[in-house]
Amino acid sequence: MVTEACKKNHVTVNGLVAKPSKEVFPTDKITFRKDQITQIITVLDIPENRVGAKLVDIYRRNDTPAEVYQHLELLKLSKEHYRKNGTGRPTKKDRRDIDEFGNEIKTEEED
Repeated sequence: MVTEACKKNHVTVNGLVAKPSKEVFPTDKITFRKDQITQIITVLDIPENRVGAKLVDIYRRNDTPAEVYQHLELLKLSKEHYRKNGTGRPTKKDRRDIDEFGNEIKTEEED
């Protein structure tokens, strides 16, 4: 999966497109897109040996802005509100209602 993303130029390291064999070093910033979110990861340190998935967070920091995750939560809620999963695309009216709901939230944040 990572190799495919690199081959499609979806992964960058310090702003440069990364190949699958690219070595990373401490303080490198890795940017990639996952689940409609552009995520930014900073490498804090490189482990001497392989580590389990639970220990990876010791060696990296997630610098993705929190607002991005809030947007993803709103998308999930708006999809579940009108129709069950797998029942088709939203109608034009559904789309207008979703947009109106998003605009209401933006105006509340500005106040």
